[in-house]
Amino acid sequence: KLHALMTAGVSVIDPAHTYIETDCQVGVDTVIEPGVFLRGRCQIGANCLLGPDSDIRDSIVGDGSRVQRSVLDGVQTGPCCEIGPFSYMRPGCIIGEKVKVGGFVEMKKALVDDGSKIPHLSYVGDAEIGKGVNIGCGTITCNYNGYTKEKTIIEDNVFVGSNSNLIAPVRLGENAYIGAGSTISRDVPA
Repeated sequence: KLHALMTAGVSVIDPAHTYIETDCQVGVDTVIEPGVFLRGRCQIGANCLLGPDSDIRDSIVGDGSRVQRSVLDGVQTGPCCEIGPFSYMRPGCIIGEKVKVGGFVEMKKALVDDGSKIPHLSYVGDAEIGKGVNIGCGTITCNYNGYTKEKTIIEDNVFVGSNSNLIAPVRLGENAYIGAGSTISRDVPA
C-alpha cells in the first residue's frame, strides 16, 4: 500500500513506521510523517500534512489540511484546516473550510462552520458553531446534565472569552461577546 501511494505522488517519510490500511485513499502531494496510522476507510485530500503520531480512522481530511499528533475518529474536515497538536476529535464532528482545532482540544458531535477557531485546551461536545467564531482557551460546552445530552448553538462571529462554561441547552446570538471566565446558562441575544 505504501509503495503504491508513493508511486502515485504521496511522500511517506519513514515507511517502516507508517501504517495505512488498504481501504484508505491519500491525495497527491500529501506528506505523511513517521508514526501515522490510517485505519478503516480514510480519505485524505491532496497537499495535506499528516504530522507524526497521528491516528486517523474512518475520516475525511480536506485538501491542504494539516493534522499534527492528533486522533480523528469518524470526522470530516473541509479544506485547509489546522488540527492539533494533541487534539482528539470523536465521531460526528464535521468542520468546514479553514477551521483551526488547536492543541489539547476535544470534540464530539460538533459542527463547526468556515473560519472558526478553537485554538487550545477546550471541550466542544454536542454543539453547532457558526462562521468566524473564536472559542477562548479553556472553554467547555457543558453538554451533560446527569441524565441527557443537550446542545450548544453558537451563531456567526461570536467571541467566547477564555475559561467560559456554556451550560447547554444554550444559544449565543450572532456577534455576541462573552467575557473571560463567564458561566452562561441562558441564551445570549445577538
